[in-house]
Amino acid sequence: MIGQIQAHFHGSDEILPSQESQLIELNGVTKAYTLGAGQFLALKGINMRVDAGEFVAVVGKSGSGKSTLINMITGIDSPTSGEVLVASTPVHALNQEQLAVWRGKNVGIVFQFFQLLPTLTVAENIVLPMDFCNVHPARERRQRAIALLEKVGIAEQADKLPADLSGGQQQRAAIARALANDPPLLVADEPTGNLDSQTSDAVMQLFADLASEGKTVVMVTHERDLSRYFTRSILLSDGLIVNGQVVSHA
Repeated sequence: MIGQIQAHFHGSDEILPSQESQLIELNGVTKAYTLGAGQFLALKGINMRVDAGEFVAVVGKSGSGKSTLINMITGIDSPTSGEVLVASTPVHALNQEQLAVWRGKNVGIVFQFFQLLPTLTVAENIVLPMDFCNVHPARERRQRAIALLEKVGIAEQADKLPADLSGGQQQRAAIARALANDPPLLVADEPTGNLDSQTSDAVMQLFADLASEGKTVVMVTHERDLSRYFTRSILLSDGLIVNGQVVSHA
């Protein structure tokens, strides 16, 4: 599927064909920011692998490099040095136009504050990525949006505005939007940060179910008590991976 999408990338031959065995590969990724006091290294030679179908937590204190790391994976930011490959696509080598198209078709992003457009209905919010990437026929997009809302358990909210939904319902809608173009990779940045514990558990179970269906999920979180949902956690400290362990659910 990914390979088919990339083969239709405006006829470009700069995108490498994809392979789904190892979804994410970071090689020697360094990110430096120039500040008033000098240079700050947010990431220091990160090497990382994530296989398809994993549910990986990225944890660490504030300022450890978590958000910078996922910005490398999603192409929101680019490394100062090193390689970022997602499904064999060299994300670090794409220009901004290529990144926008690649990201729209291959990565679903879920934010802490939902980021739903307030003047569009829930269903229209989910149709929007389909309109941008033109992956599904126009006549099928609303039907697909309703099916995704059914999948996340809020189909009855389809024609409401986001403000009319609870926080948990808005996050479910945001997950449905992230799934709009059937990306192989979901990246979530503190998606339960504004939810109560019961709602957090429900949202986490939804992510776990998606991983069990074959999606790869990489999530930044501060909440260690959610570890039962992850297959692996990666601990960052001062821009370095200090621990990448399989989570035991025994």
